[in-house]
Amino acid sequence: MPEPSRFGQVRGELTAQGLHFAIVVSRFNSFITERLLAGALDVLERAGATSAEIDVARVPGSFEIPIAAKKMAAAGRYGAVICIGCILQGETQHFEYISTEVARGVQLAQLDTGVPMIFCVLTCDTLEQAVDRAGLKSGNKGAEAALAAIEMAQLSRRLAAPAAKPKTTKERRRR
Repeated sequence: MPEPSRFGQVRGELTAQGLHFAIVVSRFNSFITERLLAGALDVLERAGATSAEIDVARVPGSFEIPIAAKKMAAAGRYGAVICIGCILQGETQHFEYISTEVARGVQLAQLDTGVPMIFCVLTCDTLEQAVDRAGLKSGNKGAEAALAAIEMAQLSRRLAAPAAKPKTTKERRRR
């Protein structure tokens, strides 16, 4: 089996210096989303982003995340958008509809704009599961989302950079 190191690899660095980030956070279930936001902000700042390089937009609920994320990405200012929300299972099918459409909306916004969007919308059966993912037992998914945002912003920047100009036949003969 070939060694992976023998092939060209493009990776995103884990430094936020010089990058701008957008965070769209739902106010619904704010006792969870505020913890996720705090985790994301902590990681971004520790990785070198300044407060001036991070913009936070608050929306009423998770269903509104995709449109705000798309508008922020379309501004052309951000290397990545972090989408934070929390949808808890209830007694009706509403959970299924909202979860599916938020995921679809974020994906479409990402594809339409070309700006990486990190999906940090918890879809949990119970409040306990959400609390665990917002910093108790399972780490903080907001912090994990910020790491992914940094890596994807850097990777996108590298992939968009102009490739080195190929050498002409004449230049190759000079060697």
